[in-house]
Amino acid sequence: MTRDEIKRQIREVGLIPSIRVESADLAMFAAENVLAGGIPVVEIASTIPGADQVVRDLTRRFPALIVGSEIGIPEVTPVAVSMVNREEVRRQLQAGAMFVTGPGFDAEVVRFCVEQEVVVLPGALTPTEVILAYKAGADFVKVFPCSHVGGEQYIRALKAPLPHVPLIAAGGVTQSTAAQFIAAGAAALGVGEDLIPSQAVRFREGAWIRELASRFVTFVRQARSELRVRAAS
Repeated sequence: MTRDEIKRQIREVGLIPSIRVESADLAMFAAENVLAGGIPVVEIASTIPGADQVVRDLTRRFPALIVGSEIGIPEVTPVAVSMVNREEVRRQLQAGAMFVTGPGFDAEVVRFCVEQEVVVLPGALTPTEVILAYKAGADFVKVFPCSHVGGEQYIRALKAPLPHVPLIAAGGVTQSTAAQFIAAGAAALGVGEDLIPSQAVRFREGAWIRELASRFVTFVRQARSELRVRAAS
């Protein structure tokens, strides 16, 4: 799948489930049920033990699944962070990751992904960070944690001066706010606990995750449909 195809798929699906669990086995379980619920995109946190192997196994077992890797901040000296992150990105790409994301903006990571022609979704919060991330070559900018700084109203406020920047709302997106974020202009939603509850994973309640995935797909679809109706009227 090409970079443009991955970007288009992320836009069309409008959801990026964030998998942050205690083991590789639980990550596989969560991803499988998210896919079965109708969402062919997942983001695997680098904090999961053996995260690169999870990425490798998912891409082999589920060819229709777009698997991304979240790159966080390693426990190293500040000077070494960017170098270690570049190596982590390289490892994840070798494992089969199709996009790279993170909680914040690391210019070196974005630059490396652009060089490798890999879809990259850095995190940002302030307008300055959003602009810097986009100018660096980000395909999408993940606004995180948006629910703590005004939620959908903050996304709407960012879109007013930056209508061309594709924003992903992440951090506190819930069933009750998902449609509102889409209506505010979010290109997609990053969803964690409200889509993949820790209890559902712990007790292997796959039906619970599949039901939530289906609900979020419906929220996004209906919100976009309402936007089209408004635009046409």
